[in-house]
Amino acid sequence: MAVRVIDVKVGVFDENNRIADEVRESNKEKGTFMVNIMASPGAGKTTTLLRTIDMLRDEFRIGVMEADIEAVVDAEKMADAGVESIQVHTGGECAMDAAMVKQTLDEFDTSDLDILFMENVGNLVCTAEQDTGADVNVEILSIPEGDDKPLKYPLMFQVCQCVLINKIDTREWFNFDDDAVVERIHKLNPMADIFFVSSKTGEGFDAWVDWLRAQAAARCGK
Repeated sequence: MAVRVIDVKVGVFDENNRIADEVRESNKEKGTFMVNIMASPGAGKTTTLLRTIDMLRDEFRIGVMEADIEAVVDAEKMADAGVESIQVHTGGECAMDAAMVKQTLDEFDTSDLDILFMENVGNLVCTAEQDTGADVNVEILSIPEGDDKPLKYPLMFQVCQCVLINKIDTREWFNFDDDAVVERIHKLNPMADIFFVSSKTGEGFDAWVDWLRAQAAARCGK
């Protein structure tokens, strides 16, 4: 039996990447810097965002895009904190893709925002696979999750420009090797910036927020 060979000229992610580039260009024209926050459920995405926004809100106009399969819990927390936000329900999808982001931005005008944070759906797999059109990707890894996550989910750490090691205030209760996690991340992504922080106490946040300011200035002139 003869075997048919089909040459696929367009990659399965090409359309997504095209839309992602459109999103970046549109945000650049509006002067909006977009940050994609990714992490496992419970790693501290929302609490990290709230503290970060509180440190930046006097300097920047900030909005948040909350992505979840269901519920509006996180968007309500942002609204209670006085942060402009919009809730996105992904219809069962485990991550945001560029088309979802573009559709959301059509309804959530970012022309009056300096920084737009997107809190992606909580997981370490699907969220790493799609270019959302963000200017930077940030992964939050919490101490209770263990220092072996870069070994188990390498793509996540390869696509992120920054990794926050959160919940360092819990170190005494967990066997977490700081040096090992840094080595594992840098083996996958030598250019990744890594910050050890506590969204509960604020420890380490000055360095992380300074990094964010620098990125916004370099990419969008903020």
